[in-house]
Amino acid sequence: MGTTTPPRTLAEALRARGDESLAGLLRARPDLLNPVPNDITQLATRAGTRASVVRALEHLDRFALQTAEALAVAPDPAPYDTLLSLLTGDGLDDGEQRDDMGAAITAALPGALAMLREQALVWGEDDRLRLVRTARELLAPSPQHPSPTGLGPTVAEATAGMSPGRLQEILAATDLPATHDPVSAVAALSALFTDRTRMAELLDTAPVEALSVLDRLVWGPPYGEVTPNPTPPVKWLRDRGLLLPVSTRTVVLPREAALHLRAGRAHRVPEPAPPAVAAAAERDPQAVDRAAAGQAFTALSTIEELLKLWDGGGPTILRAGGLSVRELKRAATALDVSEPIAAFWIELAYGAGLLASDGETDERYAPTPASDEWLDLPAEDRWTHLATAWLAGTRTPGLVGGQDAKGRALSALGPELDRSAAPDVRRRVLTLFAELPPGTAPEAETLLRRLRWERPLRGSAPAAEGSDLRSRLALWTLNEAELLGITGRGALSAQARALLDEGEQTAAALLSPLLPDPLDHVLLQADLTAVAPGPLERPLADMLSVLADVESKGGATVYRFTPGSVRRALDAGQAAADLHAFLAAHSRTPVPQPLSYLIDDVARRHGHLRIGAASAYVRCDDEAVLNEILADRRSTGLRLRRLAPTVLAAQTDPGSLLEALRDMGYAPAAESAEGDVLITRAGARRTPPRTPPAPVPEGPPTPDDTLLGAAVRAIRAGDTAATVARKEPTDGPTSTGPAGTLPRTTPAETLATVQAAAMTGSTVWIGYVNADGAASQRVIAPVRVEGGFVTAYDHTADEVRTYPLHRITGVAELAEEG
Repeated sequence: MGTTTPPRTLAEALRARGDESLAGLLRARPDLLNPVPNDITQLATRAGTRASVVRALEHLDRFALQTAEALAVAPDPAPYDTLLSLLTGDGLDDGEQRDDMGAAITAALPGALAMLREQALVWGEDDRLRLVRTARELLAPSPQHPSPTGLGPTVAEATAGMSPGRLQEILAATDLPATHDPVSAVAALSALFTDRTRMAELLDTAPVEALSVLDRLVWGPPYGEVTPNPTPPVKWLRDRGLLLPVSTRTVVLPREAALHLRAGRAHRVPEPAPPAVAAAAERDPQAVDRAAAGQAFTALSTIEELLKLWDGGGPTILRAGGLSVRELKRAATALDVSEPIAAFWIELAYGAGLLASDGETDERYAPTPASDEWLDLPAEDRWTHLATAWLAGTRTPGLVGGQDAKGRALSALGPELDRSAAPDVRRRVLTLFAELPPGTAPEAETLLRRLRWERPLRGSAPAAEGSDLRSRLALWTLNEAELLGITGRGALSAQARALLDEGEQTAAALLSPLLPDPLDHVLLQADLTAVAPGPLERPLADMLSVLADVESKGGATVYRFTPGSVRRALDAGQAAADLHAFLAAHSRTPVPQPLSYLIDDVARRHGHLRIGAASAYVRCDDEAVLNEILADRRSTGLRLRRLAPTVLAAQTDPGSLLEALRDMGYAPAAESAEGDVLITRAGARRTPPRTPPAPVPEGPPTPDDTLLGAAVRAIRAGDTAATVARKEPTDGPTSTGPAGTLPRTTPAETLATVQAAAMTGSTVWIGYVNADGAASQRVIAPVRVEGGFVTAYDHTADEVRTYPLHRITGVAELAEEG
């Protein structure tokens, strides 16, 4: 077979590719692999399906897409020079700037065309370039779907169905020779519109108002509405075919005329090169790293605080899934942040596997066992864990508070927040950051412009969100990266660069020296507060969070001791002596006397009242206290009654009774059925083991080299079976039948042929019907024939197989290649 024959179909063009080129196609368009095509023809068919072509177009950059759009309005097939002319123009209106643009387009076009060829969107030699039919249909103009280039149909397409008399009128108005052949009339009109000199002469005679009409249509959309009695300028254009009727009220500017007015350009502004990302500010790289490290420490503190907030069991889960608006507001107030930022921290903890549903009947969110392991890690490793989860996660907290396609509100931790494009956008944004010099903060608008150039058609969003989800994801990425400490003062930190390029260990090593060392002490003050001048060691922080309430956060955290906080520590099993010893051991200042008095006073009253289950009861050795409770109007709703001088019964559960008496200013303690005080320890509630939510992939995953190699071999083998030349029989009743049908031979002929092939080591073509009755054709090299079976190397399956002879419909020798 000759190798210089131009391909006539996409399948032939793919068949002529090398294995590496086929693997590149499957890598760029992994949807073609599911399932693996049987042969090249099936691969070409699948590559031309609408869904696959749309997905491929969405992955093109701006200039590659503009090249495809130009081919969609070019003749089919189109020479390379025609395509180049559509992108650069005919050169008759070039200035210095246009010359520079033409040079840039000329330099960039081979690369764009190579990309389109690699993705099987364009095939053919340079003198006969063809855009696949489905892509042409998607990008070609129509009244319902105008072309992205803004060009309308050709003269031939717009005049299809026009009466010969009307064509004669147009020819007469444009001083063209009359002809009764409609094809010749259309050709003459097309030739006029593509002739620069004659077209310029025609337009020189046009009224100024007519030229204004053309100016409004030239760059699209090319369609306009007309009245039954059009104005003189519109009538002048319509009489000369510069506006052709689409319907009784709609006219269109034909493509040839529009290209003349555009100086031959398909696009107003070709973009052969990606726009540069401009620098908004240049900062000291070390200052950037320190700022990012400070924010990373804040991120860790915020996640720890969130875990403590939901330590004993977090908010309930909505029936539709997710967190209610009220619970989100409550979390935002507790974390001292806005609701959108609270949603980000909650989603980050969830995506990192630190929060999950407990799976109980009254389903709630709670920390997972993995959160305890995470808290035990060094600070730098905790940060890399969060940053890695954020980079790979498809959860999109920026959507919280919006609406889905059906108008339903999107809630934090809800099921509708996954956006498969998020990881790609985050990593691409940070990669663009990394391409700038260290310490450089990019300008957001130029960064967005670059992303739009790279993926102009990417719209992985429901209709309610609009088509530019990628830009919204990029803006959210900028904010979230600053919150997480990926960036500092708007620039990428060194630890984040290391995380992107070298991995978590290197990033942690760079971050570690920038984080403050945890402290083992606080400063107690006489106003019942304690100041932590930095981060505290975990045991100290855990105990202090029980014994005191956080009053303010920042570089130094202020804790306040209150009767309620001291009672909380006593409820957790601490005695007054333990609290005194703890404060004395961890304070760099003497323990203030008011704080000691507060602890002793609360401890003296703690447990004075006892709550148990009767429905519930209160018992106290001091009858006066019980009398005081009964006399208090606030206790009316508890429906208390005296059972004994020292015992009151209540018609409510022990937990509600306990909280009610605490709200009234008492310090009751819960007791067990044996009369022992119940100790409630913080952090007792954990979910069962949970895995972090898996990211939702964006289309099929990119196949690895092993899978690609196996797929290419299988496709080649199947193609060999489907396209190999068969030797026609010279005599006898045997027949291979028409191309594509199974060969038919008698059992004796089948046995003789495969035996001969086994002896000579030759390859034959067989028809085979399996146990399910499915027929297929295969190319095999028989190795052994015995016991009614033939063992052969199957080129179609690329493996050795054994076939029963009675299931072989026929056999034919392969024709020798000439």
